Amino acid sequence: MRIRRFFRFRSSHLWNSKILKMMKIIAMYMVPLVISYWYITTSLILNAGVILGVYLLTGGWKFAEICIKTLRRDLFALFCLVRFKLYMARNIRRNRTVPVIFQDLARQHPMKVALQWENVKWTFSDLEEYSNAIAHHFSGLGLKRGDNVAIFVSSRPEFVALWLGLSKIGVVSALINFNLRGDALAHCINIAEAKAVIIDEGLATHIKDVRENLKGEMSYYTVCESSEKQNAGDQSTLMENAKCLDHVFKDGNRNPLPQPKDADYFDRLTYIYTSGTTGLPKAAVITHNRFIFMCTMPHYILSYKKDDILYCALPLYHSNGGIVGLGQCLIHGLTFAFRSKFSASNFWTDCIKYNATVILYIGEICRYLLAQPHKVTDKQHRVRLISGNGLRPEIWEEFVSRFNIAKVGEFYGATEGNANLINIDSKAGSCGFVSRIAPFAYPVKLMRVDDDSEFIRGLDGLCTPCQPREQGMIVGKIIKGSPTQGYVGYANESASQKKIVRDVLEKGDQYFISGDILEMDELGYMYFRDRTGDTFRWKGENVSTAECESRIAKVFYKKLTVAVYGVTIPLADGKAGMACIEDPEKTVDIEKLYGQLEMILPSYARPLFIRQTDAIEVTSTHKLKKVNLTKEAFDIHRITDPLYFFDSKQKKYVPLDPDLYNKVMDGTVRV
Repeated sequence: MRIRRFFRFRSSHLWNSKILKMMKIIAMYMVPLVISYWYITTSLILNAGVILGVYLLTGGWKFAEICIKTLRRDLFALFCLVRFKLYMARNIRRNRTVPVIFQDLARQHPMKVALQWENVKWTFSDLEEYSNAIAHHFSGLGLKRGDNVAIFVSSRPEFVALWLGLSKIGVVSALINFNLRGDALAHCINIAEAKAVIIDEGLATHIKDVRENLKGEMSYYTVCESSEKQNAGDQSTLMENAKCLDHVFKDGNRNPLPQPKDADYFDRLTYIYTSGTTGLPKAAVITHNRFIFMCTMPHYILSYKKDDILYCALPLYHSNGGIVGLGQCLIHGLTFAFRSKFSASNFWTDCIKYNATVILYIGEICRYLLAQPHKVTDKQHRVRLISGNGLRPEIWEEFVSRFNIAKVGEFYGATEGNANLINIDSKAGSCGFVSRIAPFAYPVKLMRVDDDSEFIRGLDGLCTPCQPREQGMIVGKIIKGSPTQGYVGYANESASQKKIVRDVLEKGDQYFISGDILEMDELGYMYFRDRTGDTFRWKGENVSTAECESRIAKVFYKKLTVAVYGVTIPLADGKAGMACIEDPEKTVDIEKLYGQLEMILPSYARPLFIRQTDAIEVTSTHKLKKVNLTKEAFDIHRITDPLYFFDSKQKKYVPLDPDLYNKVMDGTVRV
C-alpha cells in the first residue's frame, strides 16, 4: 500500500510539475504577445480614429452622410440585382425562353386566370392552348425560326395569343402601333420584312389603304371578325385574298409543341416600335433575354406578390404595357387585367371590378384621373402599388394622397436602351437612382452636353461626367453578353450604331445614347428634365419632328417650309406639338388644315398650335433653327405672327386670342 501511495504521490507530483512548466512557458511567450497585440490594436484603432476624424473634418462627412442615408436602399437593390443575375444564369443554362417559361406556369396552375379583358377571362391553360393552335397553324404554313410576321391588332386576348404562339416556332412578331396610318404604317411593316400581316376587324381598312406600298410577297390574315363568313371555309370578309384565323382559335390543334432545336435564349422575340430621334419609327429588337429582364427586375425590386392582379389601360404594342406589365403574367404567373382603351371615368371602377392590386400608368393617365370629379371609388380599390413613368413631381403627392397609393414605382428607360432606372422607395419626383457608394455596380452615367446635345469632351478626348445637381444626358455602358448592360438596338444596323457613343470614360468603351436629359441629387436620385434632338413626348408617345415636318410638307406640295417642335403647357405632361409654317403670302387655309392633318398623322402627333410666319431662320447647312421658336413657344406676348390653337370641340384650328391663351395657361381648356 505504501509503495502504491508513493508511486501515486510521485506520479501526481510529476504531473503537477509538468503543468507548472507549461504554464511558465505560456506565460513567458504569451504575455508579451498579448501586450504586443493590445498595443498594435490600440494603435490601429487610434490611428484609424485620427484618420477618420481628419477625413470627416475635411469634408468626408458628406460621403459618410450619403452612406448612412442610402446604404439600405443600395443593399436592397444589390440583392435584387444578384437575384436577377442568378435567375438569368439559370435560364441561359437551361435555354428557358419566354414560351418555355410560360408553358411551365400553365402546368403549375392551369385554372388560374391569366388574362381578363372586359368580361372575357382566359386561364393559363386557355392561353397556352390558343397559342399552341396558332403555332401549329403557322408552322403548317411553312413559317420557321427567324421569319417575321406583323401583328396589327388592338389590345385584346387574341393579340397575346398570336405573338406568344408565333414565338413557339421561333417566328418574330412585329407589334405595330394601331394608331399608325399611311406611310408610317407601311414603313413599319416593310422594315420588319414581314412575310405576313395579321389584322383585326376594326383595322382592316387602314391596311387596305397601304397595301400597294407593302414590299415583297405578303400573306394576309384576319382575326375577330363579327360578320358571317362568306364561305364555309376560312375566307375573310374584311379583305380580299385574306384568310380568317378565327377557326384556328376554335378548332386548331392545341397540343403542346417542342421548342425548335435551334432556339436560343438570345433569339429575337418581337419588334417594338419607337420614334427614336429622327425620321420614321424604328423597330427596336426585343430578345427573349431582354423581355425577361424588363419584366423581372421590376418584379423583384418592387416586391410583386404571387396573388397580385395587375390592371393596365396602356396599349400592348408598347414596352410599358406589353412587356413590363404583360410580362408579370407570362413570366411570373400573375393575373393581367387590361382594357383596349383608357377611360378616366371607368378607371377605378375597373380596378374594383378586377380586384386589382397593381396598376400601370403613364403621366397622362395620372393627370386625367386627377381631373375627374371626386368619387367614393377613389379609395375603395385595393391598389397598393402603381408602376410607370411620367408622374409629374407637382402632382405626385396629390395623386398618392387622393387615391391612397402606398407605393410608387416610377421608372425610366428606353425600349431599345440599357440605361434603365427605377424608384424603389417612392422618392417623390424621382425616376430612379444610381448608387453613390458603389457607382461601378451599375454603369449608368450622366454626361455633360452642350446646347446642341453634343457631348462635352476634355483635353484627353473623353466625355465629362456631371456632378450632383448638374443636368446631363443619361448613357449606359454597353457590355457584350451582359443580361443588364447588353445592347441589341434596332432591326436596322445603321440606326443602332447612331445610338452609340465611344470613348466616354476610357478609350475604346461604348455607351448607349438615351437622348434624354436628367439630373442627379447628392444621394444619387435621378430626375427627368427633358428630351433632346428632334423628338418630343406627348400623350405617352414619342413624336418625331422630322417625320411630322415631312408629312405636313406634303400637304403643301413641299412648297412651304415647316418646322415642328414641342412646347410646354402648364399642368400638362410632356410637350405638345407646334408647327411653324413659313407662309409669307398667307396661302394656307388654317380652318381646313386640321382635316388634312387628320388624314396623315396619328392623333398624338398632330400639332396643337400653328404659327404662320414670313420666314424661318436656318443654319449655314440649311438646318431649321428651332431654339428660338421653342423658347417663344405660343407666347402671344412675344410673338407678332398669327397663332392658332386646335379646338377639339369644333375640330379645327382657331385664332389664339388673349382670352383663349389665358384659359390654356390656367388649365381651363383641357389638352
